[in-house]
Amino acid sequence: MHWEKLIETFGEKTGISKQLAGQVELLTHFLEEIVGDKEEDEFLEMLTTFPELAAQAFDEGNTEVLSKLQKEIEALSIDQIAKFLRYYTIFFHLMNSQEQREITRINRERAIHNDPESPRNESITEAIYYLKEQGYSADEAAGVVAKLDIQPTITAHPTEARRHSVLIKQQRITEMIEQLRQEDLTPHERKEMEMDIFNEIHLLMATDEVRTGKVTVEDEVENGMFYFRNAIWETIPVLYEDLRHAFEMYYEKVPDFDTILRYRSWIGSDRDGNPNVTPDVTWQTILEQRQNVLDLYLNELNELRRYLSISQNKYTITNELKDSLEKEQQQYPLSERYQRLYDKEPYRRKVTHMMHKLEHQIQAADSENAAGILKEGQKYRAEDFITDLEMIRQSLTNSGLESVAKQGKLNHLLLRAKTFGFHMAALDIRQHSAKHENAVAELLNVGKVTEHYKQLSEDRKVTLLTEELKNPRPLSPVHAQLTDDTAKMLEVFEIIGRMLQLDSQCIGNYIISMTHGVSDMLEVFILAKEVGLWSYNAASVESKIDVVPLFETIEDLEECGRLMTEIFESPLYQQQLAARNNLQEIMLGYSDSNKDGGYWMANWALEKAQRSLGKVCREYEVDFRLFHGRGGTVGRGGGRSNQAILALPPISNNGRIRFTEQGEVISFRYSLAPITRRHLEQIVNAMIRVTVSEQDSYLDQDQFNETMEQLATRSMLRYRNLIDDKDFWDWYTAKTPIEHISRLPIASRPVSRGSAKAADFENLRAIPWVFAWTQVRYNVPGWFGIGKVLHTLIGQVDKLEKLQRWYKEEIFFKTVLDNAQREMARTHIPTANIYEDIDDGSFHRRITEDFEKAATAITQITGQTRILDNSPVIKKSIRFRNPFTYPLNMMQTELLQRWKTKQVEKEDDLRNALFLSINGVAAAMQSTG
Repeated sequence: MHWEKLIETFGEKTGISKQLAGQVELLTHFLEEIVGDKEEDEFLEMLTTFPELAAQAFDEGNTEVLSKLQKEIEALSIDQIAKFLRYYTIFFHLMNSQEQREITRINRERAIHNDPESPRNESITEAIYYLKEQGYSADEAAGVVAKLDIQPTITAHPTEARRHSVLIKQQRITEMIEQLRQEDLTPHERKEMEMDIFNEIHLLMATDEVRTGKVTVEDEVENGMFYFRNAIWETIPVLYEDLRHAFEMYYEKVPDFDTILRYRSWIGSDRDGNPNVTPDVTWQTILEQRQNVLDLYLNELNELRRYLSISQNKYTITNELKDSLEKEQQQYPLSERYQRLYDKEPYRRKVTHMMHKLEHQIQAADSENAAGILKEGQKYRAEDFITDLEMIRQSLTNSGLESVAKQGKLNHLLLRAKTFGFHMAALDIRQHSAKHENAVAELLNVGKVTEHYKQLSEDRKVTLLTEELKNPRPLSPVHAQLTDDTAKMLEVFEIIGRMLQLDSQCIGNYIISMTHGVSDMLEVFILAKEVGLWSYNAASVESKIDVVPLFETIEDLEECGRLMTEIFESPLYQQQLAARNNLQEIMLGYSDSNKDGGYWMANWALEKAQRSLGKVCREYEVDFRLFHGRGGTVGRGGGRSNQAILALPPISNNGRIRFTEQGEVISFRYSLAPITRRHLEQIVNAMIRVTVSEQDSYLDQDQFNETMEQLATRSMLRYRNLIDDKDFWDWYTAKTPIEHISRLPIASRPVSRGSAKAADFENLRAIPWVFAWTQVRYNVPGWFGIGKVLHTLIGQVDKLEKLQRWYKEEIFFKTVLDNAQREMARTHIPTANIYEDIDDGSFHRRITEDFEKAATAITQITGQTRILDNSPVIKKSIRFRNPFTYPLNMMQTELLQRWKTKQVEKEDDLRNALFLSINGVAAAMQSTG
């Protein structure tokens, strides 16, 4: 059967949309043509029949076919397997891109049929319609929007297995395939486009799927800039246009919106466990971000200059603009050519002066000592840039050109300037609390305060640190000999000061990983005080940094409310808050909590932590922003962002939110502007809704909490019984490709806190932990532990009825259960079973038993016939993908077997083939960690 026919057959069988099936059929046509030209007929036959046979083996349970397939794969050479993997991986890369285009098409189709009485689901228009229906006036609705403070945070966590080069090429191919299906192409245009598609696919096949060298932090910064410069940059003004249209539609009045969304970044500044993020790397990162955003502004200003061809013979300008032009002609004189060209065109003159000022900033930033060169008189700051744009806007408005002033190019540029400043995205600094403790212990020793700081009790530490913070002297003498670690730690704080001198907006917060006590917070102030970023004088604090605790383990999540109470009780910390606008950011870790306590316990601990933190902050009248450190997969807090927001406890909702965007999630959400727009509008929609929500008041809230506590405690016990089994680690490392994931060159940060290798469970990071489970189709971190517990609960009197009602009424319960069943739908036990077991199969049976019980319980609670019936589009996509994924897993198991038995002459070839298999499965699953 030809591949095109196979796609048609599977498409009809699984029920994916005809549009998507047509796109994929056309894609496989090109792939089949290319394979036919390059490979033997026998290879093409195997390539197209493997998925068909695999579907019989796995979906229909045909063991004879499975055995036949395994023997055929065993007979292949490593080079042949690698070739198969490349073609299947390319297929999945391009199919993933096709699905993105299909999402865009569906959203656009829904937008076309949008009307005031039935706005598009989860859109900004729907959110404003909701406010109108709830009785909010125009001013009240504008007040709700004004409360929003949304800060997505781009990270460089190692969960993107695809190379940047691959991403760009697959986008281009998908765009051309979409254009090829249009009916208005001439025969010549169609032929030319077909040739372009063939060439792009050839180039994609000629590009290394796996990076040849380890990723550097500089590579990660460059990749991050790609998303900022393109989809994010393009989308930001569109969000405000959506708000404006919605207010026009429902209130016939458009308020002036403040900036409700700004980006942050950890790329180049997150040093927790990454020795490659040095102070110099962070400094160079901020300079590169600055260079990029100023370049973008220059391009925008050049367009604006062409646009604003307004003659002063026809329209007058404000005196403010006139004075500005005279002053700037002295400081940044125009050439004779520009003076002649723009003699009667004041707006073009103004824009040209602005371009000159930006060019001066770029030249200064190229210098090694940019902060020193950009003295006050020479600085053209982001706020000055915004002032200039608003001056132009006001002049246009006064002249009667209000629509030109408030819509289009000028307004878009002003919105971008307010969002991105001259820094693009503020950089957060993150470091582990133990590193701070070590540095402070040395400083206290050098300063003759104590030689035994680390041995002190928590109370004594807090007392000592408080005393030292009030003491104006530095701990370290000028010429003191410090260890390299402590010297580098102080250098980080020095670079923060340098960044603040360059641009006060370019630095975000200082985040403390593994915050366990008040001393962890105060230690950072000690370090900041050493370099002049923090001082205490006459019972007041002057502070240039905001310090953020990160609660990650189950124990720390349980204790975070108490800890924040102790912090807020500290008179010294109250002065810190007063110095920083009484705003406290608190970060919650989703990855380590799941790895520590399992799926349900992590989610419940996070729910309780948010309730507790919201209550404590409100009691102490501290403004707060919760920062959700969510990963890409459900096992690390992933899933749909807007649904996660809607599930937040009301007491923690105040219009402010931060959340991380990681790995393959970034490439999915930010590769295409329409997808970015949809993602962000869903977030804005959810934030508007939760900001006006009220505290839940169910009659059986206590019973709900008690049941969730039982679920969490008992499921964690089952989870810990699994991973704490003395034989588990040997089984896990043998069953999964974790050893090879640890060597896959996809990020600058080691996969283990202890070393570059996956040494043990405790040191292994959460990302590769989840990645390995995903590869073998167990997806344990996204559901395991809940099966037996739910099964037991359902057996209790009246409990099933309550669980069914809670599923309909309690959004937390519904969201966690739905996320679990989505991960279970992606789980495939028959595939996991083909990976070698080194025991008697007991671990596999334990996982399978819990899976079956969970599936039965979830369908009873949700009223579904099968898992994920409530998300048919996702379910169809998984079923359609499975037959093409099975061969990838089978080839991976064969490669792993050869690696273990050392049945190979060229170890490098085998390792590279294993890397290809990992990339291929990641592409098929659309998920890594």
